[in-house]
Amino acid sequence: MRSRSIVTAAILVTFASVTMEAQAQQPTAPDFNVVTLGTGSPPPTLKRFGPATLVRAGRETLLFDAGRGATQRLMQTGVRLGSIDAVFITHLHSDHIVGIPDLWLTGWLPTAYAQRQSPFRIWGPAGTKGMMDGLEQAYAWDIQARTADQNLPKAGVAIEATEISEGVVYERNGVKVTAFEVDHGPLLKPAFGYRIDYDGRSVVISGDTKFSENLIKFASGVDLLIHQVAMAKEELLQTSIIVRAILAHHTKPEEAGVVFTRSKPKLAVFYHIVLQGTPQFPAPTEDDVVNKTRTTYSGPPVVSEDLMSFNVDKTGVSIVPPK
Repeated sequence: MRSRSIVTAAILVTFASVTMEAQAQQPTAPDFNVVTLGTGSPPPTLKRFGPATLVRAGRETLLFDAGRGATQRLMQTGVRLGSIDAVFITHLHSDHIVGIPDLWLTGWLPTAYAQRQSPFRIWGPAGTKGMMDGLEQAYAWDIQARTADQNLPKAGVAIEATEISEGVVYERNGVKVTAFEVDHGPLLKPAFGYRIDYDGRSVVISGDTKFSENLIKFASGVDLLIHQVAMAKEELLQTSIIVRAILAHHTKPEEAGVVFTRSKPKLAVFYHIVLQGTPQFPAPTEDDVVNKTRTTYSGPPVVSEDLMSFNVDKTGVSIVPPK
């Protein structure tokens, strides 16, 4: 028995030494990191989930939009659902908000991947409070049942909703979030983009927008500009009123190229990628988007994927492909 104990102790010491050495060799985690959790639009495809962008800056963990599958993508990044400090909504179209109930309620559970014990805090345009009030009514049975049956903390399911206008909407631990109005169409107001500033570095997320002078103003000189894009082939545009209407609410690649050229980000990235097509007129490819953008922009636009990561440091922006 004594020899077995000696062997076990030796194994534990060796394991501890290897673990400490491995930890010492790991690079320092980036202090400003952006992950395009979902880069899609309404079509329920598996390649691109609904729009959602994770921003980790210093001690803050922020989520911008919560489209379809946002919680699954957060799980894939290893981020605990209950650890999200704040959620920011660009506008109230369903593809940007359909993941909110899942994040709110699943993040309240006592499991290791959730464990929110403080209120769910959300910022968004006019209508956000009404939406959250409606969700509380819709899920009242679930909330009451889990509170009574599992003794979950009521604070973890409480909601703090703030309706915003243009300007600084969040400032904490050195992180500043500024909302600015964008143009998603005359009947779709208000719609916002967001600028995140931390330690002399900056990121802008466009939300859904047509070509926007205001976005160019707020994105001027940023490190990372994440911008939506929509495209269809000319033959389809000539024959489909619906597709023309969709593209009239979004930014075309050549228009985005002008935005990039004028705002001069260190890295320009596409997300919320809308590629319209039919069996008769197939959708454009991602290469088509890049080629069209290059007619008005000389830089290297990046077409993001779900779970693509961007580290924003003092020297520039590095890209980490999805695992």
